[in-house]
Amino acid sequence: MNAANSCGELSRKQTVLYSFGAVASFHLAYSFAQVSFLIVVYLFCLFRLSNLNSARKAFYLGFAIGLAVFAPQLRFFWNIFGTAALALWAVLAFWIGLFLLVAQAARRQLGSKNFALIVPFLWLGLEYFRSELYYLRFSWMNIGYVFEKAPGLSKMFGVYGIGFVFVASIGLLSLFQRKTSCVLTSAFIALLGIALNFPATQRGIKDNDRGVFVAGVQMEFPSEASVIFSLKKLAKQYPTAELIVLSEYTFDGPIPEKVKTWCRENKKYLIAGGKDPLPNDKYYNMAFVIDPNGEIIFRQVKSVPIQFFKDGLPAPEQKLWASPWGTIGICICYDLSYRRVVDELVRQGAQAIIVPTMDVVDWGKHQHELHGRVAPTRAAEYGIPIFRVCSSGISQLVDAQGNVETSAPFPGDEAMLGGKLDISGKGRLPFDHWLAPFSSMLTGILALWLGFRSLKKKDTTIHETIPAIST
Repeated sequence: MNAANSCGELSRKQTVLYSFGAVASFHLAYSFAQVSFLIVVYLFCLFRLSNLNSARKAFYLGFAIGLAVFAPQLRFFWNIFGTAALALWAVLAFWIGLFLLVAQAARRQLGSKNFALIVPFLWLGLEYFRSELYYLRFSWMNIGYVFEKAPGLSKMFGVYGIGFVFVASIGLLSLFQRKTSCVLTSAFIALLGIALNFPATQRGIKDNDRGVFVAGVQMEFPSEASVIFSLKKLAKQYPTAELIVLSEYTFDGPIPEKVKTWCRENKKYLIAGGKDPLPNDKYYNMAFVIDPNGEIIFRQVKSVPIQFFKDGLPAPEQKLWASPWGTIGICICYDLSYRRVVDELVRQGAQAIIVPTMDVVDWGKHQHELHGRVAPTRAAEYGIPIFRVCSSGISQLVDAQGNVETSAPFPGDEAMLGGKLDISGKGRLPFDHWLAPFSSMLTGILALWLGFRSLKKKDTTIHETIPAIST
Protein backbone atom coordinates (compact mmCIF):
# COMPACT_ATOMS: atom_id res chain seq x y z
CA MET A 1 0.00 0.00 0.00
CA ASN A 2 1.45 3.38 -0.98
CA ALA A 3 1.83 6.31 1.37
CA ALA A 4 -1.02 8.27 -0.14
CA ASN A 5 -3.59 5.54 0.41
CA SER A 6 -2.30 4.60 3.85
CA CYS A 7 -3.08 8.03 5.28
CA GLY A 8 -6.32 8.52 3.37
CA GLU A 9 -4.81 10.98 0.90
CA LEU A 10 -5.35 10.72 -2.82
CA SER A 11 -2.81 9.17 -5.14
CA ARG A 12 -1.88 10.93 -8.35
CA LYS A 13 -4.03 8.52 -10.34
CA GLN A 14 -7.05 9.13 -8.09
CA THR A 15 -6.53 12.88 -8.34
CA VAL A 16 -6.55 12.73 -12.14
CA LEU A 17 -9.63 10.48 -12.22
CA TYR A 18 -11.65 12.64 -9.82
CA SER A 19 -10.65 15.81 -11.69
CA PHE A 20 -11.67 14.35 -15.03
CA GLY A 21 -14.86 12.96 -13.48
CA ALA A 22 -15.81 16.39 -12.12
CA VAL A 23 -15.40 18.11 -15.48
CA ALA A 24 -17.08 15.40 -17.53
CA SER A 25 -20.07 14.99 -15.21
CA PHE A 26 -20.66 18.75 -15.03
CA HIS A 27 -20.81 19.13 -18.81
CA LEU A 28 -22.98 16.05 -19.26
CA ALA A 29 -25.42 17.24 -16.60
CA TYR A 30 -25.71 20.70 -18.14
CA SER A 31 -25.93 19.39 -21.71
CA PHE A 32 -28.51 16.60 -21.41
CA ALA A 33 -31.57 16.81 -19.17
CA GLN A 34 -31.81 13.00 -19.00
CA VAL A 35 -28.50 12.82 -17.11
CA SER A 36 -28.86 15.99 -15.03
CA PHE A 37 -28.45 13.79 -11.94
CA LEU A 38 -24.75 13.45 -12.85
CA ILE A 39 -24.21 16.83 -11.24
CA VAL A 40 -24.07 14.83 -8.00
CA VAL A 41 -21.00 13.04 -9.43
CA TYR A 42 -19.42 16.47 -9.95
CA LEU A 43 -20.05 17.35 -6.30
CA PHE A 44 -18.80 13.93 -5.16
CA CYS A 45 -15.55 14.35 -7.09
CA LEU A 46 -14.96 17.78 -5.52
CA PHE A 47 -15.71 16.28 -2.10
CA ARG A 48 -13.08 13.59 -2.66
CA LEU A 49 -10.54 16.11 -4.00
CA SER A 50 -10.72 17.96 -0.68
CA ASN A 51 -8.53 15.10 0.59
CA LEU A 52 -5.44 16.39 -1.19
CA ASN A 53 -2.32 16.71 0.97
CA SER A 54 -1.58 20.34 0.04
CA ALA A 55 -3.70 23.47 0.34
CA ARG A 56 -1.88 25.03 -2.60
CA LYS A 57 -2.51 21.97 -4.74
CA ALA A 58 -6.20 22.00 -3.75
CA PHE A 59 -6.64 25.63 -4.81
CA TYR A 60 -4.84 25.33 -8.14
CA LEU A 61 -6.59 22.10 -9.04
CA GLY A 62 -9.97 23.60 -8.12
CA PHE A 63 -9.15 26.66 -10.22
CA ALA A 64 -8.26 24.43 -13.19
CA ILE A 65 -11.49 22.46 -12.81
CA GLY A 66 -13.42 25.73 -12.61
CA LEU A 67 -11.90 26.92 -15.88
CA ALA A 68 -12.64 23.58 -17.51
CA VAL A 69 -16.33 23.66 -16.52
CA PHE A 70 -17.14 27.37 -16.83
CA ALA A 71 -15.20 28.51 -19.92
CA PRO A 72 -16.79 26.05 -22.40
CA GLN A 73 -20.29 26.63 -21.02
CA LEU A 74 -19.82 30.41 -21.05
CA ARG A 75 -17.90 30.58 -24.30
CA PHE A 76 -20.25 33.32 -25.52
CA PHE A 77 -18.44 35.66 -23.12
CA TRP A 78 -15.83 35.97 -25.86
CA ASN A 79 -18.44 37.37 -28.28
CA ILE A 80 -19.67 39.84 -25.64
CA PHE A 81 -16.52 40.94 -23.82
CA GLY A 82 -13.65 39.94 -26.13
CA THR A 83 -10.37 39.19 -24.34
CA ALA A 84 -11.91 40.38 -21.04
CA ALA A 85 -13.73 37.04 -21.07
CA LEU A 86 -10.46 35.44 -19.89
CA ALA A 87 -10.62 37.47 -16.68
CA LEU A 88 -14.31 36.69 -16.13
CA TRP A 89 -13.76 32.95 -16.61
CA ALA A 90 -10.88 33.18 -14.13
CA VAL A 91 -13.08 34.97 -11.57
CA LEU A 92 -15.67 32.18 -11.76
CA ALA A 93 -13.00 29.47 -11.59
CA PHE A 94 -11.55 31.16 -8.49
CA TRP A 95 -14.61 30.16 -6.46
CA ILE A 96 -14.13 26.44 -7.16
CA GLY A 97 -10.47 26.82 -6.20
CA LEU A 98 -11.50 28.62 -3.02
CA PHE A 99 -13.97 25.88 -2.15
CA LEU A 100 -11.32 23.17 -2.43
CA LEU A 101 -8.84 25.31 -0.49
CA VAL A 102 -11.22 25.88 2.44
CA ALA A 103 -12.54 22.31 2.27
CA GLN A 104 -9.01 20.87 2.36
CA ALA A 105 -8.16 23.00 5.40
CA ALA A 106 -11.41 22.07 7.15
CA ARG A 107 -10.87 18.35 6.56
CA ARG A 108 -7.29 18.56 7.86
CA GLN A 109 -8.00 20.63 10.94
CA LEU A 110 -11.47 19.45 11.92
CA GLY A 111 -11.24 15.77 10.99
CA SER A 112 -13.28 13.80 8.47
CA LYS A 113 -16.43 13.47 10.59
CA ASN A 114 -16.72 17.16 11.44
CA PHE A 115 -15.82 18.05 7.85
CA ALA A 116 -18.65 15.87 6.53
CA LEU A 117 -21.10 17.89 8.63
CA ILE A 118 -19.71 21.33 7.78
CA VAL A 119 -19.03 20.88 4.04
CA PRO A 120 -22.62 21.57 2.80
CA PHE A 121 -22.50 24.96 4.54
CA LEU A 122 -19.16 25.68 2.86
CA TRP A 123 -20.54 24.84 -0.57
CA LEU A 124 -23.75 26.82 -0.09
CA GLY A 125 -21.98 29.78 1.48
CA LEU A 126 -19.49 30.18 -1.35
CA GLU A 127 -22.02 29.54 -4.12
CA TYR A 128 -24.43 32.12 -2.67
CA PHE A 129 -21.68 34.69 -2.12
CA ARG A 130 -20.29 34.47 -5.65
CA SER A 131 -23.84 34.62 -7.07
CA GLU A 132 -25.41 37.38 -4.98
CA LEU A 133 -23.15 39.28 -2.59
CA TYR A 134 -20.32 41.07 -4.42
CA TYR A 135 -19.85 43.33 -7.44
CA LEU A 136 -19.04 40.59 -9.97
CA ARG A 137 -21.95 38.44 -8.79
CA PHE A 138 -23.08 36.04 -11.46
CA SER A 139 -25.66 33.39 -10.65
CA TRP A 140 -25.57 31.24 -13.79
CA MET A 141 -24.14 27.73 -13.71
CA ASN A 142 -25.40 27.06 -10.20
CA ILE A 143 -26.19 23.47 -9.28
CA GLY A 144 -29.92 24.20 -9.07
CA TYR A 145 -30.23 25.38 -12.68
CA VAL A 146 -29.30 21.92 -13.94
CA PHE A 147 -32.76 20.73 -12.87
CA GLU A 148 -34.82 23.10 -15.01
CA LYS A 149 -36.84 20.07 -16.22
CA ALA A 150 -37.40 18.85 -12.65
CA PRO A 151 -39.03 21.88 -10.98
CA GLY A 152 -40.06 19.80 -7.97
CA LEU A 153 -36.50 20.00 -6.61
CA SER A 154 -36.47 23.79 -6.78
CA LYS A 155 -39.89 23.86 -5.16
CA MET A 156 -38.68 21.74 -2.22
CA PHE A 157 -35.21 23.16 -1.64
CA GLY A 158 -34.70 26.37 -3.66
CA VAL A 159 -32.03 26.85 -6.32
CA TYR A 160 -29.23 27.13 -3.73
CA GLY A 161 -30.71 24.57 -1.36
CA ILE A 162 -30.42 21.82 -3.99
CA GLY A 163 -26.63 21.99 -3.85
CA PHE A 164 -26.73 22.06 -0.05
CA VAL A 165 -28.87 18.92 0.13
CA PHE A 166 -26.73 16.98 -2.35
CA VAL A 167 -23.43 17.91 -0.70
CA ALA A 168 -24.93 17.12 2.72
CA SER A 169 -25.99 13.69 1.42
CA ILE A 170 -22.51 13.01 0.07
CA GLY A 171 -20.98 14.10 3.37
CA LEU A 172 -23.26 11.91 5.48
CA LEU A 173 -22.75 8.87 3.25
CA SER A 174 -18.98 9.32 3.57
CA LEU A 175 -19.25 8.56 7.31
CA PHE A 176 -19.82 4.87 6.57
CA GLN A 177 -17.01 2.44 5.91
CA ARG A 178 -15.33 3.11 2.56
CA LYS A 179 -16.90 0.23 0.61
CA THR A 180 -20.32 0.81 2.15
CA SER A 181 -20.05 4.53 1.44
CA CYS A 182 -19.24 3.92 -2.24
CA VAL A 183 -22.18 1.54 -2.61
CA LEU A 184 -24.62 3.90 -0.88
CA THR A 185 -23.42 6.93 -2.87
CA SER A 186 -23.77 5.02 -6.14
CA ALA A 187 -27.24 3.87 -5.13
CA PHE A 188 -28.21 7.45 -4.22
CA ILE A 189 -27.10 8.75 -7.63
CA ALA A 190 -28.87 5.89 -9.45
CA LEU A 191 -32.13 6.41 -7.55
CA LEU A 192 -31.99 10.14 -8.22
CA GLY A 193 -31.53 9.43 -11.93
CA ILE A 194 -34.52 7.07 -11.96
CA ALA A 195 -36.70 9.54 -10.05
CA LEU A 196 -35.83 12.46 -12.34
CA ASN A 197 -36.49 10.44 -15.50
CA PHE A 198 -39.72 8.84 -14.28
CA PRO A 199 -42.63 10.06 -16.43
CA ALA A 200 -44.48 12.88 -14.69
CA THR A 201 -48.22 12.62 -14.17
CA GLN A 202 -50.29 14.68 -16.58
CA ARG A 203 -51.23 18.04 -15.15
CA GLY A 204 -54.85 18.96 -15.25
CA ILE A 205 -55.89 22.29 -16.70
CA LYS A 206 -57.23 24.55 -13.98
CA ASP A 207 -60.35 26.55 -14.73
CA ASN A 208 -59.52 29.74 -12.89
CA ASP A 209 -61.05 33.12 -13.58
CA ARG A 210 -58.40 34.95 -11.55
CA GLY A 211 -55.77 35.92 -14.03
CA VAL A 212 -55.05 37.84 -17.20
CA PHE A 213 -54.54 36.79 -20.79
CA VAL A 214 -51.06 38.01 -21.76
CA ALA A 215 -49.27 38.19 -25.08
CA GLY A 216 -45.84 39.28 -26.25
CA VAL A 217 -43.73 39.63 -29.37
CA GLN A 218 -39.96 39.35 -29.78
CA MET A 219 -38.26 42.39 -31.34
CA GLU A 220 -34.64 43.49 -31.19
CA PHE A 221 -33.89 47.23 -31.53
CA PRO A 222 -37.09 47.86 -33.51
CA SER A 223 -38.12 51.15 -35.07
CA GLU A 224 -41.22 52.91 -33.80
CA ALA A 225 -43.08 52.00 -36.98
CA SER A 226 -42.18 48.31 -36.69
CA VAL A 227 -43.38 48.28 -33.07
CA ILE A 228 -46.80 49.62 -34.13
CA PHE A 229 -46.96 47.09 -36.97
CA SER A 230 -46.08 44.18 -34.62
CA LEU A 231 -48.58 45.33 -32.00
CA LYS A 232 -51.32 45.26 -34.62
CA LYS A 233 -50.34 41.72 -35.67
CA LEU A 234 -50.17 40.61 -32.03
CA ALA A 235 -53.63 42.01 -31.26
CA LYS A 236 -55.01 40.21 -34.30
CA GLN A 237 -53.43 36.87 -33.33
CA TYR A 238 -54.38 37.18 -29.65
CA PRO A 239 -57.55 39.32 -29.65
CA THR A 240 -58.45 38.40 -26.05
CA ALA A 241 -55.08 39.52 -24.66
CA GLU A 242 -55.58 42.27 -22.09
CA LEU A 243 -51.90 42.81 -21.23
CA ILE A 244 -49.22 43.14 -23.92
CA VAL A 245 -45.52 42.80 -23.01
CA LEU A 246 -42.50 43.89 -25.05
CA SER A 247 -38.82 43.35 -24.28
CA GLU A 248 -36.26 45.40 -22.40
CA TYR A 249 -34.90 48.34 -24.46
CA THR A 250 -37.72 48.13 -26.99
CA PHE A 251 -37.40 51.91 -27.08
CA ASP A 252 -34.26 54.04 -26.87
CA GLY A 253 -36.10 56.53 -24.70
CA PRO A 254 -39.54 56.98 -23.09
CA ILE A 255 -42.67 55.42 -24.60
CA PRO A 256 -43.50 57.19 -27.91
CA GLU A 257 -46.83 59.01 -28.20
CA LYS A 258 -47.93 56.81 -31.11
CA VAL A 259 -47.59 53.73 -28.91
CA LYS A 260 -49.64 55.37 -26.16
CA THR A 261 -52.27 56.20 -28.77
CA TRP A 262 -52.33 52.57 -29.92
CA CYS A 263 -53.01 51.46 -26.32
CA ARG A 264 -55.83 53.99 -26.03
CA GLU A 265 -57.44 53.03 -29.34
CA ASN A 266 -57.17 49.27 -28.69
CA LYS A 267 -57.95 49.40 -24.94
CA LYS A 268 -54.85 47.39 -24.01
CA TYR A 269 -52.42 47.51 -21.12
CA LEU A 270 -48.79 47.51 -22.22
CA ILE A 271 -45.48 46.81 -20.44
CA ALA A 272 -42.44 47.82 -22.47
CA GLY A 273 -38.78 48.57 -21.84
CA GLY A 274 -37.21 51.93 -22.54
CA LYS A 275 -34.95 54.62 -21.14
CA ASP A 276 -35.97 57.26 -18.63
CA PRO A 277 -33.47 60.12 -19.15
CA LEU A 278 -31.59 61.71 -16.23
CA PRO A 279 -29.23 64.71 -16.07
CA ASN A 280 -25.60 64.40 -17.20
CA ASP A 281 -26.37 61.87 -19.95
CA LYS A 282 -27.48 59.24 -17.43
CA TYR A 283 -30.69 57.26 -17.45
CA TYR A 284 -32.78 54.56 -15.80
CA ASN A 285 -33.32 51.25 -17.61
CA MET A 286 -37.08 51.36 -17.17
CA ALA A 287 -40.11 49.13 -17.63
CA PHE A 288 -43.13 51.37 -18.31
CA VAL A 289 -46.75 50.31 -17.73
CA ILE A 290 -49.30 52.07 -19.97
CA ASP A 291 -53.03 51.75 -19.30
CA PRO A 292 -55.90 51.62 -21.86
CA ASN A 293 -56.18 55.41 -21.60
CA GLY A 294 -52.65 55.76 -22.94
CA GLU A 295 -51.25 56.97 -19.62
CA ILE A 296 -48.08 55.74 -17.87
CA ILE A 297 -49.39 54.44 -14.55
CA PHE A 298 -46.37 52.55 -13.21
CA ARG A 299 -42.59 52.40 -13.64
CA GLN A 300 -39.95 49.98 -12.43
CA VAL A 301 -36.21 50.54 -12.82
CA LYS A 302 -33.78 47.66 -13.36
CA SER A 303 -32.42 46.70 -9.94
CA VAL A 304 -29.07 45.22 -11.00
CA PRO A 305 -27.61 46.80 -14.18
CA ILE A 306 -25.12 44.55 -16.00
CA GLN A 307 -21.53 45.19 -14.99
CA PHE A 308 -19.26 46.68 -17.68
CA PHE A 309 -22.28 47.70 -19.77
CA LYS A 310 -23.96 51.05 -20.16
CA ASP A 311 -27.14 49.76 -18.58
CA GLY A 312 -28.47 52.68 -16.57
CA LEU A 313 -28.43 53.47 -12.87
CA PRO A 314 -29.72 50.90 -10.34
CA ALA A 315 -33.28 51.12 -9.04
CA PRO A 316 -33.70 53.33 -5.97
CA GLU A 317 -36.59 51.09 -4.86
CA GLN A 318 -38.75 48.12 -5.80
CA LYS A 319 -42.52 48.29 -5.81
CA LEU A 320 -45.42 46.15 -7.05
CA TRP A 321 -47.90 47.17 -9.71
CA ALA A 322 -51.43 46.94 -8.29
CA SER A 323 -52.92 45.73 -11.57
CA PRO A 324 -56.65 45.11 -12.12
CA TRP A 325 -55.96 41.36 -11.78
CA GLY A 326 -53.63 41.31 -8.77
CA THR A 327 -50.22 42.49 -7.60
CA ILE A 328 -47.52 42.07 -10.23
CA GLY A 329 -43.77 42.41 -9.75
CA ILE A 330 -41.48 43.44 -12.61
CA CYS A 331 -37.93 42.15 -13.04
CA ILE A 332 -35.92 43.54 -15.94
CA CYS A 333 -33.76 40.91 -17.67
CA TYR A 334 -31.07 39.58 -15.31
CA ASP A 335 -32.92 40.93 -12.26
CA LEU A 336 -34.69 37.57 -12.30
CA SER A 337 -31.32 35.84 -11.82
CA TYR A 338 -30.84 37.43 -8.41
CA ARG A 339 -32.66 35.94 -5.46
CA ARG A 340 -32.28 39.12 -3.44
CA VAL A 341 -34.28 41.02 -6.09
CA VAL A 342 -37.07 38.45 -6.35
CA ASP A 343 -37.16 37.89 -2.57
CA GLU A 344 -38.15 41.53 -2.10
CA LEU A 345 -41.00 41.32 -4.62
CA VAL A 346 -42.34 38.17 -2.98
CA ARG A 347 -42.06 39.72 0.49
CA GLN A 348 -44.22 42.58 -0.75
CA GLY A 349 -46.87 40.11 -1.93
CA ALA A 350 -46.25 39.60 -5.66
CA GLN A 351 -48.72 37.22 -7.29
CA ALA A 352 -46.97 37.09 -10.66
CA ILE A 353 -43.79 38.41 -12.26
CA ILE A 354 -43.35 40.05 -15.67
CA VAL A 355 -39.83 40.01 -17.14
CA PRO A 356 -38.96 42.23 -20.14
CA THR A 357 -35.58 40.90 -21.33
CA MET A 358 -32.86 41.87 -23.81
CA ASP A 359 -30.77 38.93 -25.02
CA VAL A 360 -28.97 40.00 -28.19
CA VAL A 361 -29.11 37.48 -31.02
CA ASP A 362 -25.34 37.76 -31.57
CA TRP A 363 -24.74 36.25 -28.10
CA GLY A 364 -25.70 32.88 -29.55
CA LYS A 365 -28.07 30.00 -28.93
CA HIS A 366 -26.28 28.59 -25.88
CA GLN A 367 -26.49 31.90 -24.00
CA HIS A 368 -30.23 32.04 -24.66
CA GLU A 369 -30.68 28.43 -23.53
CA LEU A 370 -28.78 28.99 -20.29
CA HIS A 371 -30.75 32.16 -19.56
CA GLY A 372 -33.94 30.25 -20.34
CA ARG A 373 -33.29 27.99 -17.34
CA VAL A 374 -33.84 30.83 -14.89
CA ALA A 375 -37.59 31.51 -15.21
CA PRO A 376 -38.78 27.90 -14.67
CA THR A 377 -36.47 27.57 -11.66
CA ARG A 378 -37.64 30.85 -10.12
CA ALA A 379 -41.31 30.06 -10.71
CA ALA A 380 -40.96 26.68 -9.00
CA GLU A 381 -39.00 27.84 -5.96
CA TYR A 382 -41.30 30.82 -5.29
CA GLY A 383 -44.56 29.20 -6.42
CA ILE A 384 -45.32 32.15 -8.67
CA PRO A 385 -46.17 32.39 -12.41
CA ILE A 386 -43.76 34.24 -14.71
CA PHE A 387 -44.17 35.80 -18.14
CA ARG A 388 -40.82 36.56 -19.77
CA VAL A 389 -40.57 38.33 -23.14
CA CYS A 390 -37.12 38.49 -24.76
CA SER A 391 -35.82 40.47 -27.70
CA SER A 392 -34.66 37.40 -29.64
CA GLY A 393 -35.78 34.40 -27.55
CA ILE A 394 -36.31 32.36 -25.52
CA SER A 395 -39.57 33.94 -24.30
CA GLN A 396 -41.62 31.88 -21.83
CA LEU A 397 -44.95 31.68 -20.05
CA VAL A 398 -44.29 29.61 -16.91
CA ASP A 399 -46.87 28.44 -14.38
CA ALA A 400 -46.47 28.56 -10.60
CA GLN A 401 -45.08 24.98 -10.55
CA GLY A 402 -42.22 25.84 -12.92
CA ASN A 403 -43.75 24.23 -16.02
CA VAL A 404 -43.23 26.11 -19.30
CA GLU A 405 -46.71 26.39 -20.81
CA THR A 406 -45.66 28.10 -24.03
CA SER A 407 -42.49 29.67 -25.42
CA ALA A 408 -41.07 31.50 -28.42
CA PRO A 409 -37.86 30.24 -30.05
CA PHE A 410 -34.37 31.54 -30.69
CA PRO A 411 -33.74 33.10 -33.11
CA GLY A 412 -37.26 34.39 -33.34
CA ASP A 413 -37.61 37.92 -34.66
CA GLU A 414 -41.31 38.87 -34.49
CA ALA A 415 -42.20 35.49 -32.93
CA MET A 416 -45.29 35.76 -30.73
CA LEU A 417 -46.61 33.94 -27.69
CA GLY A 418 -49.61 34.27 -25.42
CA GLY A 419 -51.64 32.54 -22.74
CA LYS A 420 -53.33 32.86 -19.38
CA LEU A 421 -51.20 34.22 -16.54
CA ASP A 422 -52.84 32.71 -13.47
CA ILE A 423 -52.92 35.23 -10.61
CA SER A 424 -54.76 33.24 -7.96
CA GLY A 425 -52.29 33.16 -5.07
CA LYS A 426 -49.14 34.67 -3.66
CA GLY A 427 -45.56 33.52 -3.85
CA ARG A 428 -43.59 32.01 -0.99
CA LEU A 429 -39.98 32.36 0.08
CA PRO A 430 -38.01 29.09 -0.33
CA PHE A 431 -36.40 27.56 2.73
CA ASP A 432 -32.89 28.45 1.56
CA HIS A 433 -33.65 32.19 1.57
CA TRP A 434 -32.32 32.28 5.17
CA LEU A 435 -30.01 29.25 4.97
CA ALA A 436 -27.92 30.69 2.12
CA PRO A 437 -27.01 34.03 3.81
CA PHE A 438 -26.36 32.18 7.08
CA SER A 439 -24.04 29.75 5.27
CA SER A 440 -22.10 32.63 3.67
CA MET A 441 -21.57 34.21 7.07
CA LEU A 442 -20.59 30.88 8.62
CA THR A 443 -18.19 30.13 5.76
CA GLY A 444 -16.49 33.51 6.15
CA ILE A 445 -16.00 33.01 9.88
CA LEU A 446 -14.76 29.45 9.42
CA ALA A 447 -12.34 30.44 6.63
CA LEU A 448 -10.81 33.17 8.83
CA TRP A 449 -10.54 30.79 11.79
CA LEU A 450 -8.93 28.05 9.69
CA GLY A 451 -6.51 30.57 8.22
CA PHE A 452 -5.57 31.87 11.67
CA ARG A 453 -5.02 28.33 12.97
CA SER A 454 -2.90 27.47 9.96
CA LEU A 455 -0.69 30.55 10.42
CA LYS A 456 -0.40 29.89 14.14
CA LYS A 457 0.62 26.30 13.47
CA LYS A 458 3.30 27.43 10.99
CA ASP A 459 4.60 29.98 13.49
CA THR A 460 4.81 27.30 16.20
CA THR A 461 6.63 24.93 13.85
CA ILE A 462 9.18 27.62 12.96
CA HIS A 463 9.88 28.40 16.63
CA GLU A 464 10.28 24.71 17.43
CA THR A 465 12.61 24.21 14.48
CA ILE A 466 15.01 27.09 15.28
CA PRO A 467 16.20 25.69 18.69
CA ALA A 468 16.61 22.26 17.15
CA ILE A 469 18.83 23.67 14.41
CA SER A 470 20.86 25.67 16.99
CA THR A 471 21.35 22.56 19.05
